[in-house]
Amino acid sequence: AVVSTQSTGMINFPKPLIAAVNGPAIGIPVTTLGLCDLVYCTDSAHFRTPFVSLGQSPEGCSSYIFPRTFGFAKANEMLLAERQISAEEACTGGLVTRIFPEDTFREEVDKVVSHMAKLPPQSMIISKGLIRQEVKEKLLEVNTRECITLRDRWLSDECMTAIMNFLNRKKK
Repeated sequence: AVVSTQSTGMINFPKPLIAAVNGPAIGIPVTTLGLCDLVYCTDSAHFRTPFVSLGQSPEGCSSYIFPRTFGFAKANEMLLAERQISAEEACTGGLVTRIFPEDTFREEVDKVVSHMAKLPPQSMIISKGLIRQEVKEKLLEVNTRECITLRDRWLSDECMTAIMNFLNRKKK
């Protein structure tokens, strides 16, 4: 329910969503980036989606957004083969808007946010609505399907075993 509520809230949020990634992003922080309007990261950020090794399945509409962002081959490499990608790859692929150096990251993101905060708010909301209107219903549908699948995965023996193996590995 939490994953569904979070993703649905992001899909329906009328104002621009801006993500700032300063370091490693793993799992849902990666998959929900596709629901954001602008994504900025540091040059040292990296992105990984380890669903399969944990017996889980994609969420955050990544099963729909990633193939359309990266192409099917690269999306499969991330979502199925769990390949970690760099900030540069995420930017080139279209998941990240722009990369900033770590030492100026906060200031650069603050500049963007400050600029956008001064723009006419209704124009911003209307413009975002127009940009997203073609995919909004599809994203809500995909989110529902992913969440049902994820719930089923969480109840599966395979998922339980994979998570226990992961937790036991960390204790060693």
